[in-house]
Amino acid sequence: MTLLGFARHCDRIIEETALMRAVVSGADLTARVPSCPDWTLHQLVLHTGGAHRWAYDTVRTRSARMFPPDDVTDGDGPDSNDPAALDAWFAEGAELCAGALREAGPNAQVWAWAPGNPVEFWARRMTHETVVHRADAALAAKVPFEVDPEIAADAIDEWMWLSTLPQTFEGGPGPAGLLGEGRTLHLHATDAPPGVDAEWVVDLTGDSVQWRRGHEKAAVALRGPLADLLQVSYRRRAPDAGRTEVLGDRALLDEWLAHLAWD
Repeated sequence: MTLLGFARHCDRIIEETALMRAVVSGADLTARVPSCPDWTLHQLVLHTGGAHRWAYDTVRTRSARMFPPDDVTDGDGPDSNDPAALDAWFAEGAELCAGALREAGPNAQVWAWAPGNPVEFWARRMTHETVVHRADAALAAKVPFEVDPEIAADAIDEWMWLSTLPQTFEGGPGPAGLLGEGRTLHLHATDAPPGVDAEWVVDLTGDSVQWRRGHEKAAVALRGPLADLLQVSYRRRAPDAGRTEVLGDRALLDEWLAHLAWD
């Protein structure tokens, strides 16, 4: 159960892409992306649009295995550096992705890198893939990043869920070093409107990483507007940058964020 639901996620892929296109329009495509320093703004758009098309091919073919990235339909983007061609390619990929998802329906079984394998996973993941990279684009273009409260809260929910999965720690030391008595984190949105549940607890006191929604005293708390909590959670901003504040064990928060290796 997600905050938005399947149909809204499908719609939001297109809507978030349109918002990201507006940020990119007229911006310097050679500008470096501060939150993804290996990429230019042009490469960020190619990455995001390529993800849309990878999900499109995965879903439309009902692939039971990871769809080969080299076989993704027009996955490399336009041949030219023409901004108009890039924009058209980006818009088309979002439409293709959302269309394939709607045609398949939320319960169709396809390959996914998280448990369950329903198409619904891809609708949610591509929504928040686009939201987070729109935040990246805003940083590169030096414009404000704003996001609907429900979208931000759902993105943090997804981040919480994905952060408990074993594959999150692949290639690293694993979660064992994070676990211990009294090791809890609390995220508290200061601007959540009525009806949007926007407080979370990460519990590292047991045998595995757990999370839940709620208002609880914790070893460290991160407080701030939803848009800022989203960016800190996905490691797009430092916890003490922007409008967020850290109360308590800052080292625990830094340690937790450092273990989250996925984008």
